[in-house]
Amino acid sequence: MAGEQMKPVAGLLLVLNFCMFGVVLGIGAWSINKAINNGFIIGPGFELPAHFSPIYFPMGNRATGFFVVFSLIAGVVGMASVFTGLNHLRFWDIDSLPAASSAAFIAWSLTALAMG
Repeated sequence: MAGEQMKPVAGLLLVLNFCMFGVVLGIGAWSINKAINNGFIIGPGFELPAHFSPIYFPMGNRATGFFVVFSLIAGVVGMASVFTGLNHLRFWDIDSLPAASSAAFIAWSLTALAMG
């Protein structure tokens, strides 16, 4: 079949997607961890600042928090799309194609949203 020739290309793209979303998740998790560790400590003698955010990001501006959260969501959905892509690569028939393509499209749209 002509479709069998595209299996190695699809496998290579899945490996690249796995690496890309792994890097996105790693950097996003590091950023959230740094923000939580350097966050605002609320105690009995402290007042909330004027522009209080539950997660204070010491780097970037006020949009950094939204960017990081959206990129983490996009990374998790992207990893799920890689797993559905691996399932489609394993079976390679028309029954597994809709799940893989819809998960990939949702991951792509969330990645575009995270880019701003």
